[in-house]
Amino acid sequence: MTSAIKIKNLDYYYDNYHVLKNIDFTVQKGDFFIIIGPNGSGKTTLIKIIAGIFKQQKGNIFVFDKSLKSYSRKKLAKKIALVPQMVSADFPFTVMELVLMGRSPYLGLLGLDKQEDLKIAKQALFFTGVEELMNRRMDHLSGGERQRILIAKAICQETEIILLDEPTAALDLAHQIRIMDLMEQLQQKKNVTIIMISHDINLAAMYGNRLLLLDNGKIASIGSPADVLTFKNLEKTYGCKVLIDKNPVGQYPRVNLVPQKFIKESK
Repeated sequence: MTSAIKIKNLDYYYDNYHVLKNIDFTVQKGDFFIIIGPNGSGKTTLIKIIAGIFKQQKGNIFVFDKSLKSYSRKKLAKKIALVPQMVSADFPFTVMELVLMGRSPYLGLLGLDKQEDLKIAKQALFFTGVEELMNRRMDHLSGGERQRILIAKAICQETEIILLDEPTAALDLAHQIRIMDLMEQLQQKKNVTIIMISHDINLAAMYGNRLLLLDNGKIASIGSPADVLTFKNLEKTYGCKVLIDKNPVGQYPRVNLVPQKFIKESK
């Protein structure tokens, strides 16, 4: 299989704080790869290093078997798109203007959009189901609408890898499912490699074919949802009581939190 991202012996420090410790894993082309773990475990730092926002300090990262350090910013932007958690609500651009920013790696010296760029932007808007919003201002839209537009911008960038930092955070249940279904369509229909951070373990179990569990900057577990989402792994990493059973909608593990009041009652 072709590797999309390969990381070897990666360490990262903020000043004297050791954020990531000996990180070593491979994401295969076409994976739906979801990174989970407690707050402060290094998830966002890892994503930003892969995206080239933070410079790697120790270790090696390969993008399609080529060192990340050998990519110019423009060439890397043709391989990897990053979808942040959310843009500011007062972002002063129209939807079409924002989505067209995804074409910046392909623009010439004058930076002018061509008809082909407009065509690709419209296709991205149709794919994400927000084409009717193309002339609306970003600051007039809901959180769920803005998130889909950020994904449309990433699609417009025409990369083989899309990184997402908690794309369903602060969204209601319907918008969470729409975003996850959309990413699954990208993975399955366009063979885009998805690397996503999620705090929702049950969504991760239903959509990710491989999960990475981080704990205090280290890899606690990596593998299929069934391999990673075990009683032992989760109680050790999150420090709380859980029950694991099978999700009734499919062959996925389901994680159930156990409130403290029920732990007391069972003693």
